[in-house]
Amino acid sequence: MSNIIYYVASSLDGFIAGKNDNVSQFIVQGKGVEQYQADLATYATTLMGRRTYEIGYQYGLQPGQPAYPHMTHHIFSNTLRFEQAAESVHVEPLSIERVKEIKAAATTDLYLCGGGTFAGWLLDHGLVDQLKIKLNPIVLGTGTPLFGASQTVVAWKLVEAVPFEDGLQILTYEK
Repeated sequence: MSNIIYYVASSLDGFIAGKNDNVSQFIVQGKGVEQYQADLATYATTLMGRRTYEIGYQYGLQPGQPAYPHMTHHIFSNTLRFEQAAESVHVEPLSIERVKEIKAAATTDLYLCGGGTFAGWLLDHGLVDQLKIKLNPIVLGTGTPLFGASQTVVAWKLVEAVPFEDGLQILTYEK
């Protein structure tokens, strides 16, 4: 069965975005970002929450269009609606059973794009199989926590750490 991999940028203090969803402090170019982009090419499916999808609007994404053209998108929201959506974009109800169905049918591992609240909800239900953290050498002080308001306790094992000259690290954890 495929794994759900939460692959996300984080600050040293555990935020995936700063105040008002600001991500301008994160490293956006260099060998670590190139590695992340190469890794994304291996996924056929992405899972994300509504807020994560809508943040793409700030970067030119049109409602109903895929953020990652080569992936099928499953956006989990009970409120998001599109007048017209690409064939590869599906709005899903917040349903653990639906997540499990998508996971069972997947042909590759699933890219959990975020965000923190959605990732926390999946963590609470035991559905985050691996973490890949693009650890940025910054402290944001406030913002969107890695797992939202989740209080679930999980012990992770570091299985790979890849450092880059700009201070970015890609850390891979498994349960």
